[in-house]
Amino acid sequence: MADPIAKALIAFALLASLLLCSHASSDVPFIVAHKKASLNRLKSGAERVSVTIDIFNQGTSTAYDVSLSDDSWPSDAFDVISGSTSKSWERLDAGGILSHTFELEAKSKGVFAGEPAVIKFRVPTKSALQEAYSTPILPLDVLSDRPPEKKFEWVCFLIL
Repeated sequence: MADPIAKALIAFALLASLLLCSHASSDVPFIVAHKKASLNRLKSGAERVSVTIDIFNQGTSTAYDVSLSDDSWPSDAFDVISGSTSKSWERLDAGGILSHTFELEAKSKGVFAGEPAVIKFRVPTKSALQEAYSTPILPLDVLSDRPPEKKFEWVCFLIL
């Protein structure tokens, strides 16, 4: 039985490819965004979450007034350590890539599944802002009781 998150990601990829094919002949921006998060355990027992969101313009024209907002990180569970959960750019050219990274520190233990980030942009032929969504992240087991890794033993095992 497949994981529900894996099914959602596959469905998103299929939808994105269908939309890309349908917009291939029109002269508009087509925004695809990928959100990824990784956990970094500190020696003090704290844990940080490093989040990177890559925004791609797969369309044939420039997207203007591009803004990113990732408000899926509750303030009672995470503190922003570096960067910001939102960012804006003047433009994203056709075929271009933008990337934004920020770091959070976990305040509480538990499993956290983040929502997709929201990207808003303007198309030159339309006055209303358009919206796109990033991929969601897989659930993070924050501050979990993981056994310490035995890297030295793995190296010895691989050598032998």
